[in-house]
Amino acid sequence: MTRTGKAQEVFKARVFEAFSDPARLKIVDFLRDGGKCVSEIAEKTGILQPSVSRHLKILKECGIVKESKLGSKRVYRITDPRIFRIVDSLDPRLEESLKKQIYESIL
Repeated sequence: MTRTGKAQEVFKARVFEAFSDPARLKIVDFLRDGGKCVSEIAEKTGILQPSVSRHLKILKECGIVKESKLGSKRVYRITDPRIFRIVDSLDPRLEESLKKQIYESIL
């Protein structure tokens, strides 16, 4: 495997790792409507503010969200709308298909 290929695999793994937590998926989904501050994200998602900040840090390190200042607040928004296509591709039909594959493999 080339060095570039290895770097690409590591990057993909980090992005999928960022999506591996239900709270982070909830935050990403909430940011569909545009940028929000931490307190707003915490209030609307029901996730405690310190946890929201920790999850946003992980999402930011992977390039999924970006941060900007608006007065005294920090506003977080999704960096690229294609991120929603990744999340949306994990729909109930795919879930059922994967469950079926698991079920068939144990029979």
